[in-house]
Amino acid sequence: MAISFSIKFLAFLTLSFLVCLVHGVQDTSGLSGNFYDKNCPGLQGFVRSIMDDYINKKNDKRMGASILRLFFHDAFVNGCDGGPLLDVDMLGQTEKTAGPNDQSLRGFDAIDAIKTKVESSCPKKIAPNQGAVSCADILVLAARESVNLLGGPTWDVLLGRKDTRLSDPTSANNNLPGPGSTLSQLFAKFDSQNLNVDEMTALSGAHTIGEGQCMFFRDRIYTDKNINSSFADMRQETCPDTQGVGDSNLAPLDNQTTTIFDNKYYDDLVLQKGLFHSDQELYNSTSTDSDSQKLLEQTQKKVIAYRDNGDLFASDFAKAMVKLANLRRPKTALFGEVRLDCKKINPSLF
Repeated sequence: MAISFSIKFLAFLTLSFLVCLVHGVQDTSGLSGNFYDKNCPGLQGFVRSIMDDYINKKNDKRMGASILRLFFHDAFVNGCDGGPLLDVDMLGQTEKTAGPNDQSLRGFDAIDAIKTKVESSCPKKIAPNQGAVSCADILVLAARESVNLLGGPTWDVLLGRKDTRLSDPTSANNNLPGPGSTLSQLFAKFDSQNLNVDEMTALSGAHTIGEGQCMFFRDRIYTDKNINSSFADMRQETCPDTQGVGDSNLAPLDNQTTTIFDNKYYDDLVLQKGLFHSDQELYNSTSTDSDSQKLLEQTQKKVIAYRDNGDLFASDFAKAMVKLANLRRPKTALFGEVRLDCKKINPSLF
């Protein structure tokens, strides 16, 4: 019996691990809008209050964009599982030092503040030695509140995610779209997450808030042809042509309304004032192959539609955020938990 049980248990773990290798699967099983209603009824109010403290009372408007970016970098790597929040995982890895994240992700202090409030206010744990609310769910809620507090839409959020015990820097390096991406490269990253062209164009509108570092747009302002010359000259004033000089100097992603979540980002693209090469590719792709041109026809139409209709953009963005939040790997007991501290995995389960 013991041998039979062991074989079955190992087979179960193997199957669970193989299931967890599936990317881009929309799996809402076990999630619900009222998941925490009994053990943490004040959760959503806590999240909004603390994000409001950062964005409005502390006047850190950039924090909203930072949380939204943190959410994207979580969702695109194995789904929303709190991976980039870990300082180190059970194997000694971290996503924080992956190329797209190193020295650029921020917002961890806001997530930690929410977690502290939740753990002190909601003492009833879901299971022994587990936290009250997963860090993955906290980040999903914080992203929604950040958008809404900066003037954008809101949407219903399903809850009940588990936090991963395994960080994945390799997937972070491979899955996240870079600021120098061509249109085809950009779409390939979104397509791998089961997101279509329209959803990619809507989600790119997240760049209506926040700032980018000089190192990520230097090539664009000095070498790209599909750029407004006056805009390039202005950005060159604070972003020197020399690599290593002024790399962390910031410029707004939205040239018009930097701290307001609206549709002006798309107006910038039509004016050839997108900050990143990948942004401008949505409207003036430099690729000439037939596949890129077909993609460009679709993205151009959406860029114009969103520029002309802010309500349409807000609605489509909200729908795409719901879908993105629900693209996840199902977590088994071995790989999923509800962390006590968002920076650390819980003590070993075995």
